[in-house]
This record gives sequence, C-alpha cells and structure tokens, in this order.
Amino acid sequence: FYDELLAELGGKRAMEVDGFIAWAAGSGPPMVAITPPYDKKPATVGNGVMVALMASSKEQVDAIHAKALALGGKDEGAPGFRGGDESFYAGYFRDLDGNKLNAFFLG
Repeated sequence: FYDELLAELGGKRAMEVDGFIAWAAGSGPPMVAITPPYDKKPATVGNGVMVALMASSKEQVDAIHAKALALGGKDEGAPGFRGGDESFYAGYFRDLDGNKLNAFFLG
C-alpha cells in the first residue's frame, strides 16, 4: 500500500530493517515511517490521529486519494476545499489497517 501510495509524492523506501520501514523523497528526511509499537502491545488505530501528506497541487491530492482507494483504502472524504475557504484542499482516506490519512494542498 505505502510503496505505491507514496510513489505519488516521489517517495520510495529509504530505510528498512526488522520491523521498521521509512519512506522518503530524495535524500531528505523520512516522509513516513512504520514500526511496531515500542511497548510491544498490539498496534491499534489512534483515535484522533491522522497522518497528513503535503501535495504540490490539487491534482496531486486527487491522484493520491484515487491511488489510496484503488489500493483498497477506504474513502473518508473526497478531495475538495475545506474550512470555508479555497486555500486548503484535501482528500481523506484510511489505509488497509484503518489508519486515517489525508493528502492536502495549501495555495
């Protein structure tokens, strides 16, 4: 899911060791990292937790949202303007484990 989704932002796996994968675009810091919980308890979906992915355009938001759904993600809000103005454009979705994400563009 994340290999294909983050490719929409130019991301690819930058680091992978037992139980840890980090994706990055270029040589910058990781975009997203996934690891088992430090406390060794089962991973759960965080209530009120959301990962936000910054896109470079409204079209890229649309593409990321569409890719997430094509990969089996669940729609949590189609791409569109939010907050009553036309400077924040976002689309919301859940990954295959139920974690909430959005792709957004400011401009």
